[in-house]
Amino acid sequence: NYWKFYDGETKQLLKYDIYGQKKKGEETFSNWAKNKPEYANLFSDYEKIYADWRPYAMHRQYIIEGIMGCRLIQAAGSWQKLESFLKKNDTTSGYFTKALDSADKARKAYHLNYNLKADENILAAVLMMFYNDIDPGQHPKDFYETLLKHYSNIEENPFKAFAADVFGNSMMNDDTKWQAFKLHPTLNALMNDPAYKVVAAFIKNYNDNIVPRYNEFTAKNNDLGNLYLKGLFEMSPDKMNKIYPDANFTMRVSYGNVKSYKPRDAVTYDYVCTMTGVVQKYKPGDYEFDLPQKFIDLYKAKDFGRYADPLYNDVVVCFITTNDITGGNSGSPVLDGKGELIGLAFDGNYEALSHKIAFDKDLNRTICVDIRYVLWCIEKLGGAKPIVDELKIVE
Repeated sequence: NYWKFYDGETKQLLKYDIYGQKKKGEETFSNWAKNKPEYANLFSDYEKIYADWRPYAMHRQYIIEGIMGCRLIQAAGSWQKLESFLKKNDTTSGYFTKALDSADKARKAYHLNYNLKADENILAAVLMMFYNDIDPGQHPKDFYETLLKHYSNIEENPFKAFAADVFGNSMMNDDTKWQAFKLHPTLNALMNDPAYKVVAAFIKNYNDNIVPRYNEFTAKNNDLGNLYLKGLFEMSPDKMNKIYPDANFTMRVSYGNVKSYKPRDAVTYDYVCTMTGVVQKYKPGDYEFDLPQKFIDLYKAKDFGRYADPLYNDVVVCFITTNDITGGNSGSPVLDGKGELIGLAFDGNYEALSHKIAFDKDLNRTICVDIRYVLWCIEKLGGAKPIVDELKIVE
Protein backbone atom coordinates (compact mmCIF):
# COMPACT_ATOMS: atom_id res chain seq x y z
CA ASN A 1 0.00 0.00 0.00
CA TYR A 2 2.82 2.36 0.91
CA TRP A 3 4.74 1.57 -2.27
CA LYS A 4 1.60 1.86 -4.39
CA PHE A 5 0.85 5.31 -3.00
CA TYR A 6 4.25 6.74 -3.94
CA ASP A 7 4.19 4.95 -7.29
CA GLY A 8 0.84 6.52 -8.15
CA GLU A 9 1.80 9.93 -6.81
CA THR A 10 5.02 9.96 -8.84
CA LYS A 11 3.20 9.05 -12.03
CA GLN A 12 0.69 11.86 -11.57
CA LEU A 13 3.39 14.41 -10.75
CA LEU A 14 5.17 13.48 -13.98
CA LYS A 15 1.92 13.44 -15.94
CA TYR A 16 1.06 17.02 -14.99
CA ASP A 17 4.68 18.25 -15.05
CA ILE A 18 4.33 19.58 -11.51
CA TYR A 19 8.06 20.26 -11.38
CA GLY A 20 7.76 22.48 -14.43
CA GLN A 21 4.74 24.25 -13.01
CA LYS A 22 6.46 24.89 -9.67
CA LYS A 23 9.62 26.07 -11.40
CA LYS A 24 7.63 28.49 -13.53
CA GLY A 25 5.89 29.81 -10.41
CA GLU A 26 9.24 30.31 -8.66
CA GLU A 27 10.62 32.21 -11.66
CA THR A 28 7.59 34.51 -11.60
CA PHE A 29 8.11 35.11 -7.89
CA SER A 30 11.85 35.76 -8.32
CA ASN A 31 11.19 38.38 -10.98
CA TRP A 32 8.66 40.07 -8.71
CA ALA A 33 11.03 39.92 -5.69
CA LYS A 34 14.14 41.37 -7.40
CA ASN A 35 13.78 44.80 -5.82
CA LYS A 36 12.37 43.57 -2.53
CA PRO A 37 15.17 42.86 -0.02
CA GLU A 38 12.94 40.70 2.21
CA TYR A 39 12.40 38.16 -0.59
CA ALA A 40 15.31 38.68 -3.00
CA ASN A 41 17.47 35.86 -1.54
CA LEU A 42 14.65 33.44 -0.72
CA PHE A 43 15.50 30.75 -3.27
CA SER A 44 19.25 31.01 -2.81
CA ASP A 45 18.64 30.44 0.91
CA TYR A 46 16.50 27.43 -0.01
CA GLU A 47 19.33 26.07 -2.16
CA LYS A 48 21.81 26.46 0.68
CA ILE A 49 19.79 24.62 3.34
CA TYR A 50 19.03 21.76 0.93
CA ALA A 51 22.69 21.54 -0.09
CA ASP A 52 23.68 21.36 3.58
CA TRP A 53 21.11 18.65 4.35
CA ARG A 54 21.34 16.57 1.16
CA PRO A 55 24.44 14.52 2.20
CA TYR A 56 22.52 13.23 5.24
CA ALA A 57 19.05 12.81 3.76
CA MET A 58 19.62 9.22 2.59
CA HIS A 59 20.95 8.25 6.02
CA ARG A 60 17.70 9.37 7.65
CA GLN A 61 15.62 7.50 5.07
CA TYR A 62 17.65 4.31 5.54
CA ILE A 63 17.09 4.44 9.29
CA ILE A 64 13.34 5.03 9.05
CA GLU A 65 12.56 2.81 6.06
CA GLY A 66 15.42 0.34 6.35
CA ILE A 67 16.92 -0.39 9.77
CA MET A 68 13.66 0.29 11.60
CA GLY A 69 11.82 -1.46 8.76
CA CYS A 70 13.02 -4.71 10.29
CA ARG A 71 10.29 -5.52 12.80
CA LEU A 72 12.71 -7.21 15.19
CA ILE A 73 14.84 -4.07 15.42
CA GLN A 74 11.76 -1.89 15.64
CA ALA A 75 10.49 -3.93 18.60
CA ALA A 76 13.92 -3.95 20.24
CA GLY A 77 13.88 -0.16 19.98
CA SER A 78 11.32 -0.18 22.81
CA TRP A 79 14.15 -1.29 25.11
CA GLN A 80 15.83 2.12 24.97
CA LYS A 81 13.84 3.29 28.00
CA LEU A 82 15.07 0.24 29.89
CA GLU A 83 18.65 1.19 29.10
CA SER A 84 18.23 4.65 30.64
CA PHE A 85 16.79 3.17 33.85
CA LEU A 86 19.40 0.42 34.08
CA LYS A 87 22.24 2.93 33.65
CA LYS A 88 20.88 4.69 36.74
CA ASN A 89 20.48 1.34 38.50
CA ASP A 90 16.80 2.15 38.87
CA THR A 91 14.90 -1.14 38.68
CA THR A 92 12.49 -0.69 41.58
CA SER A 93 10.51 2.39 40.63
CA GLY A 94 7.08 2.27 39.09
CA TYR A 95 8.46 4.01 36.01
CA PHE A 96 10.83 1.13 35.35
CA THR A 97 7.99 -1.36 35.82
CA LYS A 98 5.95 0.54 33.23
CA ALA A 99 8.91 0.57 30.82
CA LEU A 100 9.38 -3.18 31.28
CA ASP A 101 5.65 -3.80 30.74
CA SER A 102 5.76 -1.67 27.61
CA ALA A 103 8.74 -3.65 26.30
CA ASP A 104 6.93 -6.89 27.07
CA LYS A 105 3.85 -5.71 25.13
CA ALA A 106 6.03 -4.67 22.18
CA ARG A 107 7.62 -8.13 22.19
CA LYS A 108 4.23 -9.85 22.26
CA ALA A 109 2.94 -7.62 19.45
CA TYR A 110 6.02 -8.51 17.41
CA HIS A 111 5.23 -12.21 17.71
CA LEU A 112 1.54 -11.87 16.86
CA ASN A 113 1.86 -11.53 13.09
CA TYR A 114 5.23 -11.75 11.43
CA ASN A 115 7.31 -13.85 9.08
CA LEU A 116 10.52 -14.68 10.92
CA LYS A 117 12.57 -15.63 7.87
CA ALA A 118 11.39 -12.63 5.86
CA ASP A 119 12.26 -10.28 8.73
CA GLU A 120 15.71 -11.88 9.01
CA ASN A 121 16.27 -11.38 5.27
CA ILE A 122 15.19 -7.75 5.59
CA LEU A 123 17.77 -7.12 8.29
CA ALA A 124 20.56 -8.70 6.22
CA ALA A 125 19.54 -6.69 3.14
CA VAL A 126 19.23 -3.29 4.82
CA LEU A 127 22.51 -3.66 6.70
CA MET A 128 24.27 -4.41 3.41
CA MET A 129 22.52 -1.54 1.62
CA PHE A 130 23.40 0.89 4.39
CA TYR A 131 27.01 -0.26 4.23
CA ASN A 132 27.19 0.19 0.44
CA ASP A 133 25.07 3.33 -0.01
CA ILE A 134 25.77 5.52 3.00
CA ASP A 135 28.96 7.58 3.35
CA PRO A 136 31.37 5.53 5.55
CA GLY A 137 31.93 8.66 7.60
CA GLN A 138 28.31 8.38 8.72
CA HIS A 139 28.46 4.69 9.70
CA PRO A 140 27.98 3.79 13.37
CA LYS A 141 31.44 3.62 14.91
CA ASP A 142 33.12 0.20 14.72
CA PHE A 143 29.86 -1.60 13.85
CA TYR A 144 30.74 -2.70 10.34
CA GLU A 145 34.42 -3.23 11.12
CA THR A 146 33.44 -5.66 13.88
CA LEU A 147 30.78 -7.37 11.77
CA LEU A 148 33.02 -7.94 8.75
CA LYS A 149 35.96 -9.05 10.87
CA HIS A 150 33.88 -11.56 12.83
CA TYR A 151 32.22 -13.05 9.74
CA SER A 152 35.14 -12.71 7.31
CA ASN A 153 35.74 -16.48 7.08
CA ILE A 154 32.13 -17.36 6.39
CA GLU A 155 31.44 -18.40 2.80
CA GLU A 156 27.94 -16.98 2.62
CA ASN A 157 27.06 -13.30 2.68
CA PRO A 158 28.46 -11.95 6.01
CA PHE A 159 25.36 -9.81 6.50
CA LYS A 160 23.12 -12.88 6.21
CA ALA A 161 25.27 -14.71 8.73
CA PHE A 162 25.09 -11.75 11.11
CA ALA A 163 21.30 -11.49 10.74
CA ALA A 164 20.95 -15.22 11.42
CA ASP A 165 22.90 -14.80 14.66
CA VAL A 166 20.79 -11.83 15.70
CA PHE A 167 17.53 -13.70 15.14
CA GLY A 168 18.85 -16.90 16.64
CA ASN A 169 20.28 -15.41 19.82
CA SER A 170 18.24 -12.33 20.75
CA MET A 171 15.96 -12.57 23.75
CA MET A 172 13.33 -11.04 21.45
CA ASN A 173 13.00 -14.54 19.97
CA ASP A 174 13.92 -16.59 23.05
CA ASP A 175 11.23 -16.89 25.72
CA THR A 176 13.62 -18.37 28.28
CA LYS A 177 16.12 -15.51 27.93
CA TRP A 178 13.37 -12.92 28.05
CA GLN A 179 11.76 -14.35 31.19
CA ALA A 180 15.19 -14.49 32.84
CA PHE A 181 15.78 -10.84 31.93
CA LYS A 182 12.39 -9.81 33.30
CA LEU A 183 13.18 -11.50 36.62
CA HIS A 184 16.71 -10.06 36.85
CA PRO A 185 17.11 -7.13 34.43
CA THR A 186 20.72 -6.01 34.07
CA LEU A 187 22.41 -3.47 31.85
CA ASN A 188 24.96 -6.05 30.76
CA ALA A 189 22.28 -8.47 29.54
CA LEU A 190 20.52 -5.70 27.61
CA MET A 191 23.61 -4.22 25.97
CA ASN A 192 24.87 -7.65 24.93
CA ASP A 193 21.63 -8.69 23.27
CA PRO A 194 22.37 -8.99 19.51
CA ALA A 195 19.22 -7.17 18.42
CA TYR A 196 19.75 -4.35 20.87
CA LYS A 197 23.34 -3.97 19.73
CA VAL A 198 21.96 -3.02 16.32
CA VAL A 199 19.54 -0.57 17.91
CA ALA A 200 22.23 0.95 20.12
CA ALA A 201 24.68 1.32 17.24
CA PHE A 202 22.40 2.78 14.59
CA ILE A 203 19.92 4.77 16.65
CA LYS A 204 22.55 6.37 18.87
CA ASN A 205 24.61 7.30 15.81
CA TYR A 206 21.48 8.68 14.14
CA ASN A 207 20.35 10.66 17.18
CA ASP A 208 23.80 12.13 17.81
CA ASN A 209 24.86 12.97 14.27
CA ILE A 210 21.82 13.16 11.97
CA VAL A 211 18.86 14.34 14.04
CA PRO A 212 20.44 17.72 14.98
CA ARG A 213 21.11 18.42 11.30
CA TYR A 214 17.60 17.36 10.35
CA ASN A 215 16.05 19.56 13.03
CA GLU A 216 18.10 22.52 11.85
CA PHE A 217 17.09 21.88 8.23
CA THR A 218 13.41 21.54 9.16
CA ALA A 219 13.37 24.73 11.23
CA LYS A 220 15.00 26.76 8.45
CA ASN A 221 12.78 25.17 5.81
CA ASN A 222 9.66 26.08 7.79
CA ASP A 223 10.86 29.68 8.20
CA LEU A 224 11.51 30.00 4.48
CA GLY A 225 8.16 28.41 3.70
CA ASN A 226 6.38 30.98 5.85
CA LEU A 227 8.30 33.78 4.15
CA TYR A 228 7.53 32.40 0.68
CA LEU A 229 3.81 32.15 1.47
CA LYS A 230 3.81 35.69 2.84
CA GLY A 231 5.42 36.88 -0.39
CA LEU A 232 2.91 35.02 -2.55
CA PHE A 233 0.06 36.76 -0.76
CA GLU A 234 1.72 40.12 -1.40
CA MET A 235 2.40 39.31 -5.04
CA SER A 236 -1.09 37.97 -5.87
CA PRO A 237 -3.53 38.91 -3.09
CA ASP A 238 -6.65 38.24 -5.17
CA LYS A 239 -5.48 34.77 -6.22
CA MET A 240 -4.09 33.70 -2.83
CA ASN A 241 -7.21 34.75 -0.93
CA LYS A 242 -9.13 32.06 -2.84
CA ILE A 243 -7.02 29.11 -1.67
CA TYR A 244 -7.86 26.82 1.22
CA PRO A 245 -7.02 28.28 4.63
CA ASP A 246 -4.54 26.45 6.83
CA ALA A 247 -6.82 24.16 8.82
CA ASN A 248 -4.18 22.09 10.62
CA PHE A 249 -5.52 20.75 13.93
CA THR A 250 -8.99 22.16 13.19
CA MET A 251 -12.07 20.72 11.53
CA ARG A 252 -12.43 21.11 7.78
CA VAL A 253 -15.51 20.45 5.67
CA SER A 254 -15.30 19.77 1.95
CA TYR A 255 -18.13 19.53 -0.54
CA GLY A 256 -18.42 16.95 -3.31
CA ASN A 257 -20.68 14.74 -5.38
CA VAL A 258 -21.02 10.99 -5.81
CA LYS A 259 -19.62 10.53 -9.30
CA SER A 260 -18.02 7.94 -11.59
CA TYR A 261 -14.89 8.71 -13.61
CA LYS A 262 -12.95 7.70 -16.72
CA PRO A 263 -9.25 7.21 -15.96
CA ARG A 264 -8.26 6.41 -19.55
CA ASP A 265 -9.66 5.69 -22.99
CA ALA A 266 -12.54 3.17 -23.05
CA VAL A 267 -12.43 2.65 -19.27
CA THR A 268 -15.16 3.85 -16.89
CA TYR A 269 -15.30 3.20 -13.15
CA ASP A 270 -18.76 3.08 -11.63
CA TYR A 271 -19.47 5.12 -8.50
CA VAL A 272 -20.27 2.06 -6.38
CA CYS A 273 -19.01 -1.44 -5.75
CA THR A 274 -21.02 -4.16 -4.03
CA MET A 275 -20.70 -7.24 -1.85
CA THR A 276 -20.64 -9.34 -5.00
CA GLY A 277 -17.29 -7.76 -5.81
CA VAL A 278 -15.98 -8.65 -2.35
CA VAL A 279 -16.89 -12.29 -2.91
CA GLN A 280 -15.37 -12.24 -6.40
CA LYS A 281 -12.03 -11.27 -4.84
CA TYR A 282 -12.31 -13.97 -2.16
CA LYS A 283 -9.18 -16.13 -1.82
CA PRO A 284 -9.26 -18.67 1.04
CA GLY A 285 -6.24 -18.25 3.30
CA ASP A 286 -5.03 -15.08 1.59
CA TYR A 287 -4.20 -12.40 4.17
CA GLU A 288 -5.79 -9.66 2.04
CA PHE A 289 -8.76 -11.40 0.46
CA ASP A 290 -9.81 -14.13 2.88
CA LEU A 291 -13.34 -13.99 4.30
CA PRO A 292 -14.97 -15.61 7.33
CA GLN A 293 -17.26 -18.50 6.46
CA LYS A 294 -20.22 -16.66 7.98
CA PHE A 295 -19.73 -13.88 5.43
CA ILE A 296 -19.86 -16.40 2.57
CA ASP A 297 -22.93 -18.09 4.01
CA LEU A 298 -24.81 -14.82 4.48
CA TYR A 299 -23.96 -13.70 0.95
CA LYS A 300 -25.06 -16.99 -0.62
CA ALA A 301 -28.33 -16.78 1.29
CA LYS A 302 -28.69 -13.14 0.13
CA ASP A 303 -29.30 -12.29 3.77
CA PHE A 304 -28.87 -8.54 3.32
CA GLY A 305 -31.69 -7.48 5.63
CA ARG A 306 -32.75 -3.88 5.18
CA TYR A 307 -29.31 -2.90 3.90
CA ALA A 308 -29.73 -4.05 0.29
CA ASP A 309 -29.73 -1.30 -2.32
CA PRO A 310 -32.92 -1.69 -4.43
CA LEU A 311 -31.10 -0.62 -7.60
CA TYR A 312 -28.43 -3.35 -7.31
CA ASN A 313 -30.31 -5.91 -5.17
CA ASP A 314 -27.02 -6.11 -3.28
CA VAL A 315 -25.26 -4.36 -0.41
CA VAL A 316 -23.23 -1.39 -1.62
CA VAL A 317 -19.81 -1.69 0.01
CA CYS A 318 -18.10 1.47 -1.26
CA PHE A 319 -18.89 4.59 -3.25
CA ILE A 320 -16.71 7.36 -4.66
CA THR A 321 -17.09 11.13 -4.44
CA THR A 322 -15.34 14.24 -5.72
CA ASN A 323 -14.41 15.37 -2.19
CA ASP A 324 -10.91 16.61 -1.43
CA ILE A 325 -9.13 14.65 1.31
CA THR A 326 -5.63 14.35 2.68
CA GLY A 327 -3.59 12.12 4.97
CA GLY A 328 -5.45 11.65 8.25
CA ASN A 329 -8.93 11.86 6.73
CA SER A 330 -9.54 8.11 6.99
CA GLY A 331 -12.68 7.58 9.03
CA SER A 332 -14.05 11.07 8.36
CA PRO A 333 -17.87 11.12 8.21
CA VAL A 334 -19.50 11.56 4.81
CA LEU A 335 -22.82 13.39 5.13
CA ASP A 336 -25.56 13.95 2.60
CA GLY A 337 -27.39 17.24 2.06
CA LYS A 338 -29.64 16.52 5.04
CA GLY A 339 -26.72 16.00 7.40
CA GLU A 340 -27.29 12.25 7.56
CA LEU A 341 -24.31 9.90 7.78
CA ILE A 342 -24.04 7.89 4.55
CA GLY A 343 -20.46 6.65 4.75
CA LEU A 344 -16.89 7.03 5.97
CA ALA A 345 -14.01 8.30 3.84
CA PHE A 346 -11.01 5.98 3.86
CA ASP A 347 -8.89 6.29 0.71
CA GLY A 348 -8.17 8.05 -2.57
CA ASN A 349 -8.13 6.61 -6.06
CA TYR A 350 -4.86 5.57 -7.70
CA GLU A 351 -5.16 7.97 -10.64
CA ALA A 352 -5.19 11.05 -8.38
CA LEU A 353 -2.69 10.21 -5.63
CA SER A 354 -0.92 13.51 -6.27
CA HIS A 355 -3.99 15.36 -4.96
CA LYS A 356 -2.21 16.92 -1.97
CA ILE A 357 0.20 18.59 -4.41
CA ALA A 358 -1.87 18.81 -7.59
CA PHE A 359 -5.66 18.39 -7.52
CA ASP A 360 -7.35 17.06 -10.67
CA LYS A 361 -11.08 17.87 -10.65
CA ASP A 362 -11.80 15.29 -13.37
CA LEU A 363 -9.98 12.32 -11.83
CA ASN A 364 -9.79 13.01 -8.09
CA ARG A 365 -12.08 10.72 -6.11
CA THR A 366 -12.51 9.90 -2.45
CA ILE A 367 -13.35 6.26 -1.70
CA CYS A 368 -15.95 5.86 1.05
CA VAL A 369 -17.30 2.79 2.80
CA ASP A 370 -21.12 2.81 2.57
CA ILE A 371 -22.75 3.08 6.01
CA ARG A 372 -25.21 0.33 5.03
CA TYR A 373 -22.30 -2.08 4.72
CA VAL A 374 -20.97 -0.97 8.11
CA LEU A 375 -24.37 -1.60 9.67
CA TRP A 376 -24.70 -4.96 7.89
CA CYS A 377 -21.32 -6.02 9.30
CA ILE A 378 -22.39 -4.99 12.80
CA GLU A 379 -25.82 -6.59 12.72
CA LYS A 380 -25.54 -9.59 10.41
CA LEU A 381 -21.88 -10.54 10.43
CA GLY A 382 -21.06 -9.47 13.98
CA GLY A 383 -24.38 -10.43 15.53
CA ALA A 384 -24.52 -7.13 17.42
CA LYS A 385 -28.04 -5.98 16.52
CA PRO A 386 -28.55 -4.28 19.94
CA ILE A 387 -25.92 -1.72 18.88
CA VAL A 388 -27.87 -0.98 15.70
CA ASP A 389 -31.12 -0.77 17.69
CA GLU A 390 -29.65 2.16 19.64
CA LEU A 391 -29.13 4.14 16.43
CA LYS A 392 -31.58 6.27 14.47
CA ILE A 393 -31.66 4.59 11.06
CA VAL A 394 -33.01 6.71 8.22
CA GLU A 395 -34.53 4.63 5.41
